[in-house]
Amino acid sequence: MAGFADVLGNEHIKNHFKKGIQADRISHAYIINGDKGMGKKTVAKAFAMTLLCQEKGIEPCMKCKSCIQAMSDNNPDIIYIEPDKPNLMSIELVREKLVNDVSLRPYSYSHKVYIVSEADLMNQQAQNAILKTIEEPPEYAVILLLTGNEQRMLPTVKSRCIKLDMRPLRKEVIKEYLMKIERIVDYQAEVAAGFAAGNLGRAKELATSEEFGGMITEVINLLKHIKDMPSYEVVAAVKHMEEYKFSYEEFIDILILWFRDLLVFKASQDPNQLMFKDEYSTIRKYAESTTYSGVEEILNALYKAKIRLRANVNFDVTIELLYLTIRDNI
Repeated sequence: MAGFADVLGNEHIKNHFKKGIQADRISHAYIINGDKGMGKKTVAKAFAMTLLCQEKGIEPCMKCKSCIQAMSDNNPDIIYIEPDKPNLMSIELVREKLVNDVSLRPYSYSHKVYIVSEADLMNQQAQNAILKTIEEPPEYAVILLLTGNEQRMLPTVKSRCIKLDMRPLRKEVIKEYLMKIERIVDYQAEVAAGFAAGNLGRAKELATSEEFGGMITEVINLLKHIKDMPSYEVVAAVKHMEEYKFSYEEFIDILILWFRDLLVFKASQDPNQLMFKDEYSTIRKYAESTTYSGVEEILNALYKAKIRLRANVNFDVTIELLYLTIRDNI
């Protein structure tokens, strides 16, 4: 399935496409921009299916020959183009799959739709190669460039495309999806949704990851005992997080979420507002002995630690400074 109903949120993009189809005012080139996992390909496929649907509505009917072919990625007039090299989409691929192919009329339906994944991996030569196609496209051609960083696209390409930005989803929307569709338990769905920063794909990946669950368990265990641990043990415990194949920044992000919970509980005394509901007793204990200014100082230290790690400041020193701030304020 890949109708507009399968696209969570992003009503502005769905409505843009629906209105364009209804009014028969379709652009020949679009840039759909957003981080990996935000649903760019899903919304692009929904648009392509609707455009080629033989029922000619503003939603794909899911029953006609075109829709059935599209649902199994076998519609001959929906062409998917993926990078052919690590971190690069070659000019040879772009010429073969798009520039040369676009002159051939649709095989079966009204339009020929090209969905180009990770289009920002095209180098300057490859982007220049599609310029003429975007400037003077055949009337039946529609090109969807999916990008994770549209700033990498040439200004000449961007100026000839309609740009649509994917927006982060609300945490509640992601949590509901994880629980209803992915059958993830409440607590794990809550944490994954909060950690994913509005990115559904990222949330699904985290919620089903044993490594993520293991890292959360170790982080919480560290927080329970950090006040009584010497600094070298804390540094060693943080380094051990490498085993879970997540970055140190992601480790710090979990700490940030946990201390935000602490701040929320101090203000509300309501355990239902916690993300880490299973850790209610520990959070309540710390809330009783920690001041608002102390929690804010810890959160500031966590953000500074992320900046320092990005700047390649000495790892041990960065974690020791963070440890001292946490220890002195809880």
